[in-house]
Amino acid sequence: MKIVVTGANGQLGQELVRQLQQTNFELYPFTKSDLDITNENIVNEVITKIKPDIIINAAAYTKVDQAEIEEETAYLVNAFGQRNLAVAAEKVGAKICYISTDYVFDGNSTVPYREYDQTNPLGVYGKSKLVGEELTKSLCSRYFIVRTAWVYGEFGQNFVKTMLKLAKEKEELGVVNDQIGSPTYTVDLARFVIELVQTEKFGIYHTTNDGFCSWYEFAKAVFEESNIDVKLYPITTEQFPRPAARPKYSVLDNFSMEVNGFVKLRHWREALREFLRNNV
Repeated sequence: MKIVVTGANGQLGQELVRQLQQTNFELYPFTKSDLDITNENIVNEVITKIKPDIIINAAAYTKVDQAEIEEETAYLVNAFGQRNLAVAAEKVGAKICYISTDYVFDGNSTVPYREYDQTNPLGVYGKSKLVGEELTKSLCSRYFIVRTAWVYGEFGQNFVKTMLKLAKEKEELGVVNDQIGSPTYTVDLARFVIELVQTEKFGIYHTTNDGFCSWYEFAKAVFEESNIDVKLYPITTEQFPRPAARPKYSVLDNFSMEVNGFVKLRHWREALREFLRNNV
């Protein structure tokens, strides 16, 4: 089977490529410079030539704050880039998997969000990803939408790496304690995505590691698991203003995974422990 992965040099993309290289798939990984998904003609040409069975779109504009200024770019990549891939996928009869985000929700819930709960993104990033989802649903007959959150892993920049770096530079750190979510390890996420796309169980999936915490609790766990002694104190979102509003509570209920017979991902703390053991 032929599989195309876009965003192959991104945080999740690199992990997907690494795991797919150990399978029998005929893999076609594309970085941004290899394939500009915002260029409709090139996307059509490439996908028509390869005729893949599966496309996983891990390419994304993920700068949450910058998106407020670069709105057009965010929509071009997250919405219309996905549209181009979706149209091409439908032409060649390929399944498509779109990686989306917890930021499609406003965070006003007090219970974990299920896949078909009402969306209401707060910022440009979340809005552009939601449009990508809507275009996928309207243009494709064989699609998977995988919403995930608080992603970290070996490749690229992420919260865990930032905390470890800051701990070397500062004696004390203030971390936001009133935003709640579920940290997700790319190794576990990639493993599930690869399993999912080989099925016909189409639809929307929430996929995060089990359990939830605040950013402060996440940072605390990073330092505890790494045996790093740093003075950590909780702060509020108001004390750390950012250009883009973020959902206060964006815990995802992995309901579709359970109902469709997939094994839930391990607890976030266990996944974090493995990441730190292997990468620090």
